Amino acid sequence: MLNLERTLSYSPETQQGFSPLVDFHVLDQLCLHALRTEVIAWPKPGLVTPVDSGSHQDMHIGTFLKSITALEGTFSEMAMAAAFGDGFEAMMAIGRKAESRMLLATNDINTHRGAIFNLGLLVSAAALRNCSPDLAGLRCGKIVAQQWGGKILAARPASAATHGNLVYRRYAKAGARGEAAAGFPMVYGCGVPTLRALLQEGYDHEQAVIGTLMALIEQVDDSNLLWRGGENGLAYAKQTAREFNANGGVEQPGWQDRLLQIHRSFVDRRLSPGGSADLVAASWVAHRLDMAEIL
Repeated sequence: MLNLERTLSYSPETQQGFSPLVDFHVLDQLCLHALRTEVIAWPKPGLVTPVDSGSHQDMHIGTFLKSITALEGTFSEMAMAAAFGDGFEAMMAIGRKAESRMLLATNDINTHRGAIFNLGLLVSAAALRNCSPDLAGLRCGKIVAQQWGGKILAARPASAATHGNLVYRRYAKAGARGEAAAGFPMVYGCGVPTLRALLQEGYDHEQAVIGTLMALIEQVDDSNLLWRGGENGLAYAKQTAREFNANGGVEQPGWQDRLLQIHRSFVDRRLSPGGSADLVAASWVAHRLDMAEIL
């Protein structure tokens, strides 16, 4: 829940007439919209959609929608913590409380742990940027790396039995923490450019989101794919996405039929590119924040 002792807008008096305004509610709604946009997009290989549960037997579209509802207010509060100078540890504590609400809503199914982390950091960076003249003009990923990169890496629990940490120990892949600590290079180097190009070419949000997902699957060392399919599974997913993209991606005739074939092959192999899906939502948020479409 939001800290009601704080207002939804933050407008401090600062030097040289710099007077930012942060609408924390807008930041929160941006993140929730990004999560909904990603999950309802269809078809997506191996992932939950309104049509089916993909490679998952323990969750469905309703699970995700309940999770998103439970996260309302999370991203506002994380951004407030950044803007009011509460520090990284306070931001992470808010994220952990959000995880608890998510797990309560989903009967202990992890639907959005990575998304809470990624989106919370991005909107926190946006809020801090609007309150700090020295950060004006920097993209949010750069701010995340500068302000919190070292703490993000240091915060990895040595014994936590999450899929991401187990993959890190087994395959030496940094996963979501490494991506965030480095300033989201896959988001800014692959996700955002693909998303912007498709939107500028006139494709609707669903098609642009799916095209962005396939671009990310080709490039990302997705810890979810490694967890489910090992190195062979990751290689298969990357190669399949590479072939799809080389043939025109979502701009090719019959792209949905081709993706349904890929979807069935992922389900047969129990592959689910959940890490890439998280980065799709992060790409949507980063695109909006750094295009100055909000704030």
